[in-house]
Amino acid sequence: MRKFRSFFLLLLFYPQLVISQINTDRVLLMGRNALHYEDYVLSIRYFNQVIDAKPFLSEPYFFRGLAKFYLEDFTGAEADCAKAIEINPFIPRNYELRGLCQINLKDFSGAIRSYEKLLDIEPMNKNAWHNLVLCHIEQKNYQAANDGLDQMVRFWSKDPEVYTTRAQVALLEKDTVACLAQVEKALDINPYTERAWAIRALVSYEQKDYKKAEEALDKAILQNPRETGYYVNRALARYYQSNLRGAMSDYDAALDYDPKNYLAHFNRGLLRAQVGDDNRAIEDFNFVLELEPDNMMALFNRALMLNNTGDYQGAIRDISAVIKEYPDFLLGYQYRAEIKRKIGDINGAERDEFVLLKAQMERDLPNKKKTSGTRKKSSRNMDDYNKLVEADTNEVGETYANAYRGKVQDKSVETNPLPLFVLSYYQLKDDLNKQSIYNKTLDKWNRKQGQTKPLLLTNREETLDDAQVAHHFQSITVCTQHLADEPKQVDLLFTRALDYYLVQDFSSALTDLDHVLALDSTFVLAYFVRAQVVCKQAGGVVENKDKQNIVRTSALSDLDEVIRLQPDFACAYYNKGVLLMKSGQYTLAIEAYSRALLLDARFSEAFYNRGLAYIMNGDYEKGVSDLSRAGELGLYTAYNLIKKYTSQAQK
Repeated sequence: MRKFRSFFLLLLFYPQLVISQINTDRVLLMGRNALHYEDYVLSIRYFNQVIDAKPFLSEPYFFRGLAKFYLEDFTGAEADCAKAIEINPFIPRNYELRGLCQINLKDFSGAIRSYEKLLDIEPMNKNAWHNLVLCHIEQKNYQAANDGLDQMVRFWSKDPEVYTTRAQVALLEKDTVACLAQVEKALDINPYTERAWAIRALVSYEQKDYKKAEEALDKAILQNPRETGYYVNRALARYYQSNLRGAMSDYDAALDYDPKNYLAHFNRGLLRAQVGDDNRAIEDFNFVLELEPDNMMALFNRALMLNNTGDYQGAIRDISAVIKEYPDFLLGYQYRAEIKRKIGDINGAERDEFVLLKAQMERDLPNKKKTSGTRKKSSRNMDDYNKLVEADTNEVGETYANAYRGKVQDKSVETNPLPLFVLSYYQLKDDLNKQSIYNKTLDKWNRKQGQTKPLLLTNREETLDDAQVAHHFQSITVCTQHLADEPKQVDLLFTRALDYYLVQDFSSALTDLDHVLALDSTFVLAYFVRAQVVCKQAGGVVENKDKQNIVRTSALSDLDEVIRLQPDFACAYYNKGVLLMKSGQYTLAIEAYSRALLLDARFSEAFYNRGLAYIMNGDYEKGVSDLSRAGELGLYTAYNLIKKYTSQAQK
């Protein structure tokens, strides 16, 4: 084993030394662990080693492609998928990932071929059918899209999303009757289908039935209150019903979720101008001009507001820029002449008025009367400067089904508990939620070791960079050399176990931890770390739920031993609560979190998770109360959940 580890360090820095002696299964497992925990660069390094040793295996090419996909290197990922397919053309996931890469590269024809190959192997792959249909839509091949949807209806007749996609295709084909019929089918299956309400709102808006459009958007927002476009569209529907206050409220809500939304800023600026809120209208137009400095309509509207607030030089500056771009925009000359007279520039005013006089002889003078209605975002007709803006294309966009979302892309995290606390040297630098958690045993260890970088208790580990990975491989080598002479050095074994953990070699870490506890059965931190390692291992590549439960039971046993040896170890109770929650034992999880909170009354993560456990157990009132306390202690994401569950708490 000592020989292997020394060789492995050489392998890290000298890839040309790769030979068939390396344990490729083990290195592949380490790469998959690194991939799961988003150490993409480290995972690619491991997969490279396997590929160099055994280039005839398809699996490392797929996983390396997946790592590149997460790093948004879609070209490299597609090439790896192609190589995996060349080696073994019968594995469905290779085609699935290649299809996603081709979609991101806008190669829809290639993606169609990938999904057709995938469906030859797995005819019931729902994601593949969904994405195949969307690729046909991208190519405006609506007949092929409908053929695919017909097949999906045969397979999944009770899935409302199939009917909303058919509605979207009908809408693209300008068949509103067929579109609404599909929407009704979706809502019959599930009246809470968000996209169905969004499509119904769009059709009602196009038919100028603004009241129905608003009602449908109310339902869509109820299902997805964070979708900015719904507020922007409802604001337009309210505007056409002369509900300016409601429209303004919607633009405010849209900007709460998307502070850089162009449409919301521009339209809110126009509405503020209409109600005489000139200074705040200027703020909105300033923001639009930061995003689009050449937006002449925003510039002209700002000029009108600057005139109203007495900044005549600023108004003249803006109008002059507009006239330079649109020399035939007569309304600009009219306003500029008026402003110049205000500041005593009679000659300048007369020059502008001469332009207007000349135009009067050739055609009608411009009308300063306010117009109503909307214009498309791409419109460059300056006569529409005071019209609200709507998107150029009114479509309810589809999202490609992706089985390979990273954690940061997972939209269902809100009902998941916050992660386990682990012992690590690294935590995210922006983790300002609370002070580092104190533990007397950990403090004693850090003082004993005298390390410049102490061990920390954190549930927000930082991903290691290349230099940090190299440091821990070097530490493994040093520890191994010392242990060759003194194999029962518990501290060295524990240190090496932590190094193995950080480079995602969980099997070696567990071997060292087992050895530590065989030598010293009272080593509290070793039990704690062994629990965290087996949980990481289970979360990484153990896909069978029964195996996950076995691993979870093992981790709970270690945490119970930690608690027996050190009853005031709050993080041990917290971690126990997380594991119990993941196995659906919410009542026991609540008890574990409560014990943690008895030891640390400011343990915000315990309040947050206990709140979720109460909610999952049906006790919304206690859940919201705990989430509120978590928010007070700095976990501000709790407020998003409070808003969602307060209504249930009041029932």
